Amino acid sequence: TALAANGLGLEDVRTALAQANVDQAKGNFDGQHQSYTIAANDQLLSSDNYRPIIIAYRNGAPVRLSDVALAIDGAENARQAAWMNGLPAVIMNIQRQPGANIVAVVDRIEALLPQLRASLPSSVEVATLTDRTTTIRASVKDVQFSLMLTVALVVMVIFLFLRSLSATVIPSIAVPLSLVGTFGVMYLLGYSLNNLSLMALTISTGFVVDDAIVMIENISRYIEEGDSPLQAALKGAKQIGFTILSLTVSLVAVLIPLLFMGDIVGRLFREFAITLAVTILVSAVVSLTLTPMMCAKLLRHRPEAQQGRLYRASERAFNSVIARYGSSLQWVLRHQTATLLVTIGTLAGTLWLYVVVPKGFFPVQDTGVILGISESPQTISFDAMAERQQALAKVILQDPEVESLSSFIGVDGTNTTVNSGRIQINLKPHDERGASASEIIRRLQPKLAEVRGITLFMQPVQDLTVEDRVSRTQFQYSVEDADPNVLNAWTPRLVAKLGTLPELRDVASDQQNGGLEASLVIDRDTASRLGITPQLIDDTLYDAFGQRQVSTIFTQLNQYHVVLEVAPRYQQNPDALKDIYVRPPTGPPAPLSAFTHFEPATTALAANHQGQFPAVTLSFNLAPGVSLGDAVQAIQGAERDMGLPASIHAEFQGTAQAFQNSLSNEPLLILAALVTVYIVLGVLYESYIHPVTILSTLPSAGVGAILALLICHTEFSVIALIGIILLIGIVKKNAIMMIDFALEAERKEGKPPEEAIYQACLLRFRPIMMTTMAALLGGLPLALGTGTGSELRKPLGITIVGGLLLSQLLTLYTTPVVYLAFDRLARRFQGLRVGNPIDPEMATE
Repeated sequence: TALAANGLGLEDVRTALAQANVDQAKGNFDGQHQSYTIAANDQLLSSDNYRPIIIAYRNGAPVRLSDVALAIDGAENARQAAWMNGLPAVIMNIQRQPGANIVAVVDRIEALLPQLRASLPSSVEVATLTDRTTTIRASVKDVQFSLMLTVALVVMVIFLFLRSLSATVIPSIAVPLSLVGTFGVMYLLGYSLNNLSLMALTISTGFVVDDAIVMIENISRYIEEGDSPLQAALKGAKQIGFTILSLTVSLVAVLIPLLFMGDIVGRLFREFAITLAVTILVSAVVSLTLTPMMCAKLLRHRPEAQQGRLYRASERAFNSVIARYGSSLQWVLRHQTATLLVTIGTLAGTLWLYVVVPKGFFPVQDTGVILGISESPQTISFDAMAERQQALAKVILQDPEVESLSSFIGVDGTNTTVNSGRIQINLKPHDERGASASEIIRRLQPKLAEVRGITLFMQPVQDLTVEDRVSRTQFQYSVEDADPNVLNAWTPRLVAKLGTLPELRDVASDQQNGGLEASLVIDRDTASRLGITPQLIDDTLYDAFGQRQVSTIFTQLNQYHVVLEVAPRYQQNPDALKDIYVRPPTGPPAPLSAFTHFEPATTALAANHQGQFPAVTLSFNLAPGVSLGDAVQAIQGAERDMGLPASIHAEFQGTAQAFQNSLSNEPLLILAALVTVYIVLGVLYESYIHPVTILSTLPSAGVGAILALLICHTEFSVIALIGIILLIGIVKKNAIMMIDFALEAERKEGKPPEEAIYQACLLRFRPIMMTTMAALLGGLPLALGTGTGSELRKPLGITIVGGLLLSQLLTLYTTPVVYLAFDRLARRFQGLRVGNPIDPEMATE
């Protein structure tokens, strides 16, 4: 080579380049009258400036850089490539700062794009490849529509039951006032309108009117009995005030455990819980203040003879339903033992259904974006990888549901090996395509499998994710061992075992030990005789093939690294080693072949660690119709069957790990909610028994909620868990209204428990039906939603609708029976303690 012919080595070139371009302070002159800063033309600013550099002198003549090398301006790393829709591109990923509003950030970026386009040549196209706020905006818009639909449905229910425009306006006012008050608190707390907060506002619309409905129904009853509107408002508000307080405090109490959860579920849903609690508290204030005032001003007694035909017909229908309910309730009260068995059966049914229901973490969302990670044989070159990556992109772009595609190969922060690449597939808007992201993935897989020499693993991009690493497929399972040999021996067997499980698809591993290696064997004696050390050999090889950075060019705007390497023709295969010369400190350069030879071998392309130990991450997708809970159980069973060595530590990561943690915390969270509600009700009623009576309504809601999930083929996810917790607060309202009136009838009117609870059930039947229907219709738009992001909200709506439907049917009958059963138990207990009969009035307190 030219270097060897001149008696030079790569180290001489490196030294000359480093010394030819410097940038440091040189001092100054400071005389009696003037001062001078010392500067020099010691900086080289382009490849043209580097070519004349003198490397050495031979026979009195200079050997310049241009005599032995080619200096060019180019990309620092030519082994990275990106494409947009098949065209070469430079892809810029922009991420917002923590706490910044992503919509506002994107809007500001869009405003700057015209300025950026104007500063670039006309041949360069600047395009927005992926905008995650598109789905966020569409999802928020869909939730806003659900919110407005919910408000309309709730107002319709109120009108159907009250059949008066003025009476309908009063509780309807509670909705906007509660929302406006909540917006004010959210603003003060720094919250934003997002999927979770809007979901909380939507679901709260169904029961913020509950307090107002209970208040106006009670006041209307006194007006119909002949009291003046003002007297009725005062009397009704005084009578129902404690009930509203109980309803509000117990409902807010359900949300308290969510605020103190420390895991990912707590961090995600803390804002959801606070938003919901604020809405409930504001609605209670409105119901206790504004609603009675408006009733006194707007409601008037109107004799039935003056009512319209529709009113009289609907009144007869309501009275008929109440009469039939009274008859059926009398039959149930005559068969209390059977009813108690049904109540116990619902508790057992809830526990059994919780065990058998498929469980997951978050519902799989269709955000309109698919992430693909490609993988080729570990021995593949960069050019071959680029060709196969483009072949994948060509197949994907032929799908009519795909709008755009970006593709990347090369080693960077997330792409650790040459044989892997990334593809981001942007789908058409949700309302312009007929298939979901998961369906499109299944449709593309057979076509992509026909591209030889490369595999593409795909997964839908999720808005809510807890992943801490990039993997080929959606869920991760890590294996680690202090001994890498043991890890290397068992990992392929574990991958093969998991690949046979019917619950899993696309099982992959980031263990890549099959890369080619040219291992240089040094004849140390010969090298030492020539004055060449292993350190000198390593430096020479790194100069030739390591893309060594030897200097930096500094300009006013940018800086550019000066990289040293041999010409591309010497970087094709190990045969080029024979053309590499090493120059010892004394003597002429010697070819590597004089004291080394290379042996082909295999090596790991990447060495992964977790907690300082060698680790391998296995990843997998779920088979269609399989829940994450089923997959976790199948993997744990496979691990036990294989009998992994005790030194190997295996655990789930990311979503799968968070799912395991949430699965163990779910019963504790539900128990915490129950205990909190029991304590609050115990303080309000000053009783140990009445809170148990109220909580006895919950198993029927649990049965209804889980049955609804099973019928709708929906997993019991974290979102469904939130629905169950909300049901604890919603369903007990029926029992509270019944028990409050029964206790008042016993204490003030001296009625026996049987008559008191029977009368309470009939009197509160209409408000119970109204509040339940309002809450049910509040969840219905979420359960039936099909817009962008609806997959996240749907489990919440399904659990609330299913739980309310069944609990409404059962609690109208089970609550009075449980009330009487505990009343008899209290009488018996007090009788044993005192030794004589107990006054009925005292027994129910």
